[in-house]
Amino acid sequence: MERLMQYVWQQRLWPQSEMRTVDGRRVQVIDPGKLNNDAGPDFFNAKVIIDGEMWAGNIEIHVRASDWHRHKHDDDESYDSVILHVVDKDDAVIRRKNGEIIPQMRMPCATDLNKHYGDLTGRADIDLPCAATIKEMPRLYLTDWIATLAYERLYEKAERIEEWRSRFSGDWEQACYVTVARCLGFGTNGEPFERLALSLPLIFIGKHSDSLTSIEALLFGQSGLLSIAPTDSYADRLKTEYEFLGKKFGLKPPSNLGWKMARMRPANFPHRRIAVLAALLHGGFRMMSRILEVKNPDEALNLFTPPLSRYWETRYTFGTQGQRILSSMSRASATIMTINVVIPLLLAYGNATGDTALTDRAIEMTHMIKPENNSIISLFEKTGIKVEDAFTTQALIQLRKNYCEKRKCLFCRVGHRKLSAHARRND
Repeated sequence: MERLMQYVWQQRLWPQSEMRTVDGRRVQVIDPGKLNNDAGPDFFNAKVIIDGEMWAGNIEIHVRASDWHRHKHDDDESYDSVILHVVDKDDAVIRRKNGEIIPQMRMPCATDLNKHYGDLTGRADIDLPCAATIKEMPRLYLTDWIATLAYERLYEKAERIEEWRSRFSGDWEQACYVTVARCLGFGTNGEPFERLALSLPLIFIGKHSDSLTSIEALLFGQSGLLSIAPTDSYADRLKTEYEFLGKKFGLKPPSNLGWKMARMRPANFPHRRIAVLAALLHGGFRMMSRILEVKNPDEALNLFTPPLSRYWETRYTFGTQGQRILSSMSRASATIMTINVVIPLLLAYGNATGDTALTDRAIEMTHMIKPENNSIISLFEKTGIKVEDAFTTQALIQLRKNYCEKRKCLFCRVGHRKLSAHARRND
């Protein structure tokens, strides 16, 4: 409730009828102030006119006026700067430390606003409670929100890469290696893949980059999957190689990586994806250098279809051999790698070096890639949103994961439109 009240104050969604303090003085809001997400009053540097007199200072918002005492604000000097206490229930008189009464006002909200807010954030039984609002939104308004979400998601990925690069003392190839590894987990096994890459520095792999067997031994040994592999000549050879290399580099497999394989397509089994990572590392890992030369999605797709070792050409896991030769990665999977590896790395590098041609190329590629097909996209397509490219699908994934699922409707333009309409309906 308090968060909703803060939202109403910040967005000026109160009815425009005359507002007064609880003791009858007229209130006009000139500037609601800046929302404070840290300790201290809720809004800084507000300006209000109370009974014709201009006040400048901070605003504090509570459901009940008595929350002031419950939260110990009366013992905190930083709250002496509050010029207006906005409440839903006026159940206490609030004073500064010197005894002065702080002006207090009941927030004039539409009577059913809280109900509509609850419908948005509390209906776990509805996939998209704002679907009707989306259908009614002007296309230009919706298109602008989609663009904002797409950039938000893409730049979040680029920022994570920059964090990795900083951790690796500016080494782009090492940051690229961890990014590629994590993406090979395709969400479900992303965390285990990331931990695997972090446990096996690129410098160790580079010392044996000419031997695919050695690279596979290092990766499978560190993954923990080799220790539980059924016995065959290939697995035995990897175990012997890993025992030697593990001692040489002082390696220890990470504990409990938590690989997941239940209800997963065989092509996404971690064994096969590790084999793909080994093939990408074979011959020396220069992926970042190659990514910087990519001009279009087709060139990017070619980065992720390396030839596998003979053993993995016909297998998804250790053991039983299949009857046909398998591709190292499907086009759909390589496309996901392009979206989550190539484009963010181009963005990150372009941002770091000030090369706007690279950042423009990265964004342009998202418009050139066909849309992803998953349950999230289908959900929004039912509302009438036209999905034509990966730029739009990235926006919708961002909307679903970072706003809908987290119930951050107050920060979503769709939620804002729905709530503001109801807030003003009773004006």
